[in-house]
Amino acid sequence: MSNLPETMTAVVAYGPKDYRVEEVPVPKPGKEEVIIKVEACGICGSDLKAYHGADMYWAGENPWMKAPVIPGHEFYGTVVELGEGAAEKHGIKIGDRVTTDQINPCGKCRFCTTGKYWMCQVHNMYGFQKEIAEGAMAEYMRFSSNSKIYKIPDGVTSDEASLIEPMACAIHAVQRATIEFEDTVVLAGAGTLGLCMVQLIKLKTPKKLIVLDPNEFRLEKAKQLGADLVINPVKEDAQKIVKELTDGYGCDVYIEATGSPIGVTQGLEMVRRLGRFVQFSVFGEETTTDWSVIGDKKELDLRGSHLGPYTYPIAIDLFQRNLLTADGIVTHTFSLKDFPEALAMAKHPSAIKVLLKPEQKG
Repeated sequence: MSNLPETMTAVVAYGPKDYRVEEVPVPKPGKEEVIIKVEACGICGSDLKAYHGADMYWAGENPWMKAPVIPGHEFYGTVVELGEGAAEKHGIKIGDRVTTDQINPCGKCRFCTTGKYWMCQVHNMYGFQKEIAEGAMAEYMRFSSNSKIYKIPDGVTSDEASLIEPMACAIHAVQRATIEFEDTVVLAGAGTLGLCMVQLIKLKTPKKLIVLDPNEFRLEKAKQLGADLVINPVKEDAQKIVKELTDGYGCDVYIEATGSPIGVTQGLEMVRRLGRFVQFSVFGEETTTDWSVIGDKKELDLRGSHLGPYTYPIAIDLFQRNLLTADGIVTHTFSLKDFPEALAMAKHPSAIKVLLKPEQKG
């Protein structure tokens, strides 16, 4: 017999710009499934793009968003109920602080069965598909039996715990860049993910780390977290500065984390011949460029970065060892009932990471 209430407060997405705060049934665990009480859920840039109707989420006969659905994929919580066999399978108990990968893998496709679960062919993601993978903008959330569940030790603060998912994604992106000691690295974008990457790139000790962003508030935070040089490309000629700093060659590594098409064309021009270009961000609109730059002109090593495979334990460990921080990145917190205000704040220039917390007054 469950001790949980029958209903809970949740944000429910019905369509573009049609997100409602409602009372919905509390999920119940099936075999090897886990119910958590959500402690925090971050509002991601992809959440904003989905809310505003980006085609990649809503267009076509089989849209990515299976509405009505509870959104939210940056989360952590406390285990409150375990389905049959869940404790044994996942190595957890009631009261543990936990999180899981953003993806809810099928466990059967060629990617899942060869250890590449983050590229699951079915690709259900928490916060996007009704019933299959409901998200965390709610008081309670269900983890499937296929979820990879990670315990969060006491040494990790609540703000740090709320950043585990974006930090795990940032770790994968930085790993994809294979940064060397002599590299000049340009990171475009100093939002939540960018500021996570700043800290991680600094741990790689490159020759120079340059961060680009049009938001002065975020540039100042990037500098505090370890950037050697910050550039506002709206006010300064970023191309010229980077070329001058690299004897005219360009940067060795360029990481695109802006979510804006200009971040791509800028980077292809800024990176040197035989350089490494890491594409991380998600775009809300089509991006076009001269692809001959990649091959004929520069022979670039172009790498994508998707989710945070096998990196959640690394993020947790680095937070626990105080090698990473959430200070100044988590800027605002709202209750679920204040979702409209939270969404508006997430677009404000003074905000970086905005959190939703059940029973939080704002």
